Amino acid sequence: MVVFPNAKINLGLNILSKRPDGFHDIATVFYPVQWSDGLEAVEAASLKLDTSGLAIDGLATENLCWKAWQLLRQDMDLPPVHMHLHKVIPMGAGLGGGSSDAAFVIRLFNEKFKLGLDVATMERYAGALGSDCPFFIRNKPAYATGTGDLLNEIDLDLSAYVIILVYPGIHIPTKEAYQGIVPRQRDISIREIIGQPVTEWKGVLVNDFEPVVFEKHPGLAGLKEALYVEGAIYVAMSGSGATVFGIFPSTTSSEALKQRFTAEEHMVFVQTPRSWN
Repeated sequence: MVVFPNAKINLGLNILSKRPDGFHDIATVFYPVQWSDGLEAVEAASLKLDTSGLAIDGLATENLCWKAWQLLRQDMDLPPVHMHLHKVIPMGAGLGGGSSDAAFVIRLFNEKFKLGLDVATMERYAGALGSDCPFFIRNKPAYATGTGDLLNEIDLDLSAYVIILVYPGIHIPTKEAYQGIVPRQRDISIREIIGQPVTEWKGVLVNDFEPVVFEKHPGLAGLKEALYVEGAIYVAMSGSGATVFGIFPSTTSSEALKQRFTAEEHMVFVQTPRSWN
């Protein structure tokens, strides 16, 4: 069985408070995009994970796909599998690629081995692997709070727009991104802002990581400005970086956009207007 774990972008990200456990309470909107990995799983004599595409650091046993199988195996009689992960979504880019891979493993095994897990149970397992893993179980636009694990589906459809994602190859550790952040509550929530037209988001829908990250990596601020110069309606960094995305009118030439930013040796993905299924 083959599945295609997709990425997400963050539409706004507010860091509200620091928790006693050392993590932070946030508010954001997760929105799925089509930039996808490929994942295949077949029954085998022993558990195995191999990869292709982008190089993945670390041992196979440290990969979230491996850990997802182990997590399910604790409670269910899962047979060993041979998993092959073709990595396309860049890692450490604020796109949730690793979390998506893990969530899709749970979904895949649930279907393949007829485990009978409902959505809430799959989300619980996913939450044990990472804060944004549960989002990829339903894989629909959601307002996220807590550490990103408390999800409320929202009615948000950006299928009428061209969305370009540009990853300049800069890895920003989450710990580094949080340095200099001062959590604070907001008068207007991201959920309220998202309810306004996309044309009203600029300057209002913000990612709190941007000032800190842009100071250390000024090229990202330049990239954001370049996307606005090209005609974007709204531009932001996703998560703690370093992918920057722009939302453009449907009449925008997606091929011209891709050529413009690929020429600068960035990794570029363009999502053309469509409905998300």
